[in-house]
Amino acid sequence: MAWSTREIAELAGTSLRAVRHYHEVGLLEEPERRSNGYKQYGVAHLVRVLRIKRLTDLGFSLSQIEAMGDDDEHPEDALRTLDAELAATIERLQRARVELGVILRRSVPADLPSELAPATAADPEMSDADRSLVTVMSRVVGPDRIEALATMLRETPRNPTDRELDTLPADADEATRQDLAERMAPHTAALFEAHPDAIALHTGAPRGERFAVQTVQTAMAELYNPAQLDVLKRVGTLLRLQEKAAGEQKATGEP
Repeated sequence: MAWSTREIAELAGTSLRAVRHYHEVGLLEEPERRSNGYKQYGVAHLVRVLRIKRLTDLGFSLSQIEAMGDDDEHPEDALRTLDAELAATIERLQRARVELGVILRRSVPADLPSELAPATAADPEMSDADRSLVTVMSRVVGPDRIEALATMLRETPRNPTDRELDTLPADADEATRQDLAERMAPHTAALFEAHPDAIALHTGAPRGERFAVQTVQTAMAELYNPAQLDVLKRVGTLLRLQEKAAGEQKATGEP
């Protein structure tokens, strides 16, 4: 008995398109044709289509099925490899469900790691620029640094100067910038001292410290206006001067 393409597709529980695709990629041999030009499939074709469908239902790709060949009825190595891949996929999906649960329960941003999302949500006054910067940083730092950053965000109350920096216009004058930098410096110094791991985020970065620093610097250049960047630079200069003065004082033994 011979079947048409439609009939063999129905018997195998697949589609005409699938059977034709198996021919195109070389998984299924072309059958003989009747005098009228229509294909006539036999039992061997049906068994082959059923095997392909069974393996694809298990999760094998067509290229993997092709690599198995026709003779290996129990491809143990391939099955074990697929089993390991499925286990990894299940683990990833389970982690994703846990994170989705956190996002739904706490109404936190979906674009941040689960460790950081609640921390940023806890600060409703966080600017869009700061939130975007945290998102970028989460992609270039190591897992331990992400946890340190989350701890800092959770435990650090907002300082009045934070709002001033957020709203600082790009054309702020020299005096305004310097005054803000000087008032920000003590708070920033205390932050650095309390959370040293969160500040040194580039340390141990998966793709290297240089890449992490360059990525964060690029993000900051786009997210903050020139006056804001200048204030942050001034804060850094003030902290270095304070650190240098403290070192000299310690070296001379002065109180």
